[in-house]
Amino acid sequence: MQEMMANERHFAERIGWLRAAVMGANDGIVSTASLLVGVAAAQTSSSGILLAGLAGLMAGAMSMAAGEYVSVSSQADTERADLQREQRELEDDPEFEQRELAEIYVQRGLDPELARQVAVQLMAHDALGAHARDELGLSEIHTARPLQAALASAVTFALGAAVPLLIAWQSPQRLIIPLVAGSSLVCLATLGGLAAYTGGASLLLGVWRVTWWGAVAMAVTAAVGVVFGAVV
Repeated sequence: MQEMMANERHFAERIGWLRAAVMGANDGIVSTASLLVGVAAAQTSSSGILLAGLAGLMAGAMSMAAGEYVSVSSQADTERADLQREQRELEDDPEFEQRELAEIYVQRGLDPELARQVAVQLMAHDALGAHARDELGLSEIHTARPLQAALASAVTFALGAAVPLLIAWQSPQRLIIPLVAGSSLVCLATLGGLAAYTGGASLLLGVWRVTWWGAVAMAVTAAVGVVFGAVV
């Protein structure tokens, strides 16, 4: 039985790293491609376009890492505070905590006597773990990991941003906009489909929503580039 449980994998186990990785790569492609398209639309030189793209890659990767670390660290702090409070409550009034846990199981469909027995046995085995899981909704799968999220976001942002930047580097200036936009949309569609498949979601929906918002972002920045380029 334990071997079967160890071999069984669920999509939820991928949530932590998948969310950060997909968000990082998606933002890397969208933000850098949009920046390149917007700067190119303003009739900037090739060297200026590439410099802007490189600066966007570096700044974006650092921003993603810092943002993810701070955000997930705050989540981890909250989880830790909840566990410490729950530990104190277990020490101060274990009988009340046992009744509270039993009531949770009753609400989930067990009869009161069975719920009481389950609560007693689980608390005898691991009282804090039982309350963390069933009262607070915390588990090892969902535990916040700040460094993992920060690293995944930074690396995937840089990898995503490198795609439109390399396309712009290899493209003639007059073709930078169509080549960067087209290749970026293809990459976004691929990324959306891969993320949907990995997470067990709808493939078509994953492709559509990522590609649509990427196209909107590039169209808006291109329009801004045209307007401000004409003014300058």
